Amino acid sequence: MKNTILILLIGFIGLLSSCEKDGEQVFMLDNPIEPTIVTMPDLTLKRTNGTQILEFVGTPVDPGFQASAKYLLEASAAGTNFKEPVSIISDIQDKSLKISVSDLNGLLLKKFPADQVSSVDFRIRAGLVVDAGTTAPGTGSNPFEYISEIKNAKVTLYGLPKLDLINSGIDQKIESALGNGKYFGYVKLNVTKPFTLKDPDANIVYGANGAALAVNGNPIVPADNGWFKLNADTKALTYKMDAYMIGLVGSATPNGWNSPDQKMDYNASNGTWAITLDLVAGDIKFRLNDGWAWNLGGTPDKLTVDGPNIPLTAGNYTITLTITNPNAVKGEVGGTCTIKKN
Repeated sequence: MKNTILILLIGFIGLLSSCEKDGEQVFMLDNPIEPTIVTMPDLTLKRTNGTQILEFVGTPVDPGFQASAKYLLEASAAGTNFKEPVSIISDIQDKSLKISVSDLNGLLLKKFPADQVSSVDFRIRAGLVVDAGTTAPGTGSNPFEYISEIKNAKVTLYGLPKLDLINSGIDQKIESALGNGKYFGYVKLNVTKPFTLKDPDANIVYGANGAALAVNGNPIVPADNGWFKLNADTKALTYKMDAYMIGLVGSATPNGWNSPDQKMDYNASNGTWAITLDLVAGDIKFRLNDGWAWNLGGTPDKLTVDGPNIPLTAGNYTITLTITNPNAVKGEVGGTCTIKKN
């Protein structure tokens, strides 16, 4: 599997070609030294090692002066030139990038099959930002970029233990990242379709016993229609369902700024939310559960909590949202999106 580390250099104070401080000048190299990947861990991942920490070690880009850096480790299918990369780790340094086995396994399962050996590419990209406020090279809107040599590695992922939702109306499941009896997933529920949870490996069916989980218990009745975060613990015999409905709101949508929002559907295979609909000229934002407690706006490549409205012209659109940080707070980046006019 090849390892990809993306390095975004930010926060450099000074000028690109030169700056003066205490009478000294700082110059950028004509050919900055690209970042490298020094070592990668064993990527034969096992469920029993889910909490183990893996370490990727690299070297930073060297532009000829000391600069702050932010690094992003990415992975991509071998030979695809990183057409659809998976973001793995983001950090302010690349000497020691760490991630747990279970987290890495979960991320890579979005692109690669379980219980098979996959060939994966890794690399480091370095984007150097030296100033802001203009469109000149080296600014925030037009950064310099340096890419490391691609490395390839063989990766073996493990399939996750699952509980199938029986009679929920669609084929769906929740999974246990650590194989410890604790399961989680986003599921689409209908109040007219009470469901049970089946462990296909052990052939055990779980239902409800009041607010608790029970073997051969009663079907679980959803509180509402739509998407939920479903947690189940088959050892503690507990479960919890919390509404998690991502929707579009705004003057471009059929209901304007009023609820109900235009609900998006979740794709468990790649971890994205998507919707196709007709919009009028106006603005949109993404928000959770028809409320403003958590919402995203801004630009497609940088959606922030409470960010600006996103303007659109009239037309039929397919919009796909990737939530990169569901715990982001006001001003922090929470996701990205693609907006395609059909």
